[in-house]
Amino acid sequence: MPQFSINQKPSLPLSPRPIVSIGAGGIVRNAHLPAYSKAGFKVVGLFDLDRPRAATLAHDFGVERVYATLQEAIRNAPQRAVFDVAVPASAILQVLPHLPDGAAVLIQKPMGESLVEAREILNLCRRKSLSAAINFQLRYAPLVLAARSIIDQGFLGELVDMEFGATIQMPWHLWPFLEKIPRVEILYHGIHFLDLIRSFLGEPLGVYARTLTHPKTMHLASTRSTIVLDYGETVSARIAANTLHEFGRRHQSNYVKWEGTQGAIKAQLGITLNYPDCEPDWLEYCLLEPGKAPEWRSLPLEGTWLPDAFVGPMASLMRFLEDSSNPLATSVEDAFRTMALVEAAYQSSNLGGTPIRHDV
Repeated sequence: MPQFSINQKPSLPLSPRPIVSIGAGGIVRNAHLPAYSKAGFKVVGLFDLDRPRAATLAHDFGVERVYATLQEAIRNAPQRAVFDVAVPASAILQVLPHLPDGAAVLIQKPMGESLVEAREILNLCRRKSLSAAINFQLRYAPLVLAARSIIDQGFLGELVDMEFGATIQMPWHLWPFLEKIPRVEILYHGIHFLDLIRSFLGEPLGVYARTLTHPKTMHLASTRSTIVLDYGETVSARIAANTLHEFGRRHQSNYVKWEGTQGAIKAQLGITLNYPDCEPDWLEYCLLEPGKAPEWRSLPLEGTWLPDAFVGPMASLMRFLEDSSNPLATSVEDAFRTMALVEAAYQSSNLGGTPIRHDV
């Protein structure tokens, strides 16, 4: 059996910078601040339109300052601060213009609510010379870093297949800002998977997609999607997401699978299983060995998608600020390509399938 060299943690900056959080919602409480605490990153201040919420969060995590306004947060930010903008996508363009030119900023995904907004964000970041990245943190989940280690060392051979399957009961009610907006499932959920596929397989030639709502959630534009990415004649990539499986845990699943010519990896994303208790992530792999029957083995994981993955994008940005030769994997330029893929998926869904001719 070959010996793996497995990495499950992102590289950290030599000198972490102070962080100012713009936003104090659930994702900041449940992911950003716990992750930064684990990594030794210091959040020096918080701002949120809901000041009592920000004050409670600051108390719970030992953050020294709660700012009354966005302008106060920016004015009092330490010189080397990174602004962690965790607001709804529709509010990103309301925040970025206020940041100092040349500032460092990590922006919560998605990069706007459409490709038009994504382009505005990209152009604004360029005009203001912002060092900007999007928080596509699934790339840094321990299970993804472990899988990438195995794949990069060639143990799977040529990568020929990626698949996401989500049959879950998503707690959409936790994000009331999603109600009545025209795009939901792909933009706020499936985007993680589209971005991760890009990070492994590169840019697809095209996309086939259908996204739709559910009779029980007509206040949400879409909660189920099927997406197939076109990578030519030998590489397959697909996403099947049903986020309204309300029939108990027995047949729920949430997984990502990689297959190569010499092996395969399957991993569970436990965060949305049995919510809110959640379940652990896990990873299994199978490598073809001459003369032996295929055998699946477990690889112990050192953490979970939430909160551990949230260290990665912030650490990557800080390392880039230390030395621009360090890759900034989720830069706004790269994230724009994910947004272009999201846009194409919606366009495909709007066009519908190829009509079937029933005439004899």
